[in-house]
Amino acid sequence: MFRRILVANRGEIAVRLVRACRDLGVSPVAVYSTADREALHVRLADRAFHIGDSAATDSYLKIDRLIDAARKGGCDAIHPGYGFLAENAEFAGACDGAGLVFIGPGPEAMELMGNKVAARRAVSRVGVPTVPGSEQPVESTDQALDAARRIGFPVLVKASAGGGGKGMRVVDGESALAEALSIASAEAASAFADPAVYLEKYLERPRHIEVQVLGDAHNNLVHLGERECSIQRRHQKLVEECPSPLVDARLRAELGEAALAVARAAGYRNAGTVEFLVDSAGGGETPRYYFLEMNTRLQVEHPVTELVTGLDLACWQIRIAAGERLSFDQADVEWRGSAIECRVYAEDPNLGFLPSPGPICGLIEPSGPGVRNDSGVYEGFVIPVEYDPLISKTIAHGRDRLEAISRLHRAFGEYRILGVKTTIPLFLRLLVHPAFREGRLHTGFLAEHALTESPDQGDRQGEALAVAVAALEELNGRGTAADARNSVRRNRSAWKESARRHWL
Repeated sequence: MFRRILVANRGEIAVRLVRACRDLGVSPVAVYSTADREALHVRLADRAFHIGDSAATDSYLKIDRLIDAARKGGCDAIHPGYGFLAENAEFAGACDGAGLVFIGPGPEAMELMGNKVAARRAVSRVGVPTVPGSEQPVESTDQALDAARRIGFPVLVKASAGGGGKGMRVVDGESALAEALSIASAEAASAFADPAVYLEKYLERPRHIEVQVLGDAHNNLVHLGERECSIQRRHQKLVEECPSPLVDARLRAELGEAALAVARAAGYRNAGTVEFLVDSAGGGETPRYYFLEMNTRLQVEHPVTELVTGLDLACWQIRIAAGERLSFDQADVEWRGSAIECRVYAEDPNLGFLPSPGPICGLIEPSGPGVRNDSGVYEGFVIPVEYDPLISKTIAHGRDRLEAISRLHRAFGEYRILGVKTTIPLFLRLLVHPAFREGRLHTGFLAEHALTESPDQGDRQGEALAVAVAALEELNGRGTAADARNSVRRNRSAWKESARRHWL
């Protein structure tokens, strides 16, 4: 086992990995940007190294600085978490060149699955169906038109090297294709340093279902069942659950075998996720599934699989990277109960999920039977503008799906985050919606049921938010993040009074 691991990330996933290291008796070493100097993961690690200014391009995306921090910290390995450099083959290769173990798949598998077009070709060769689309990146509007006419509108323009909804546009007809290509290509270049895009058939009401795989360096490969991730905004997941309410034992076995075939084709080891779009036909027909992509890293939504299978995926990642064999095989994997996760963002769902950065003036986190809250913040922490505004992931586990829903709704009734807008009010509406409770899900669910429209929510935190505004105004635009935290502390008595009236 390793002696020290550098956690090359931030936020809740960095906290999660620090704790996994502790569970294995490994010393965790953190890195931080200027904006994250007082972040929770920095406070919890044994050592922490400053790696640059607040922008990710000046810190968390600097391979040489991460390698240097690992060397200074006496680390044996680097865990990339998810996002940033987690699926960057160059980073994996640089770790190997520096004598550090990269906790994830090898660069070859990462390169193959990181290029969406190449991945589609590879999985087609092993008989896994793919969404109809172009076989190569499209390089001109005329080429795109030819492909779109062959596929049939609507089509989806997608970044070849992308993910997370970036570099993606839905196109309903020929007249809108040129603009969509231009926008998607520019987004892809900015987000992934690769402007290449390709076309796929747009499935209008699919379900997004993925399969977790885990493989060691001794040719042992298993799948841990599926997660449903159909509740999304802007092609980005908001709610994930295991198992899917759609999937029965037969479909689970089919999806599992397809995911293992994809992993074998990539020569995959460590934790990874094979994602599918499922077109659930009516009338009792067998749902059709299509390979979407493979994420060569730990997923944001891994806790639901952990709670249902009883397996610690973060710890298994580390064990596999250290050369250990899986201690179980496919027949040993069991699924018990149901788990659902909601991503709590500092965003306003009533204003198109507009980010809501700033200081957290008050915080009460949920707990109790069956509830887990993976958080990266604390009271007084200032959510920076430079990064994804994920605050925490709230997860509930129950004997069945309805008990998990009930526990999650109870958790959000207890959860208090003052000072910023969050997605919690949206989840309180979603969890009681009949269609959600019945499992009638698809990727356009939120828009179809107008769940992001709730005018009365705007005033609910009015007075409490005013406390945060006053704290920020006190800075008069000239203070630092530390000044904001101190101002929040000075205004805490006002927050407590406001909380008693509005929340408690």
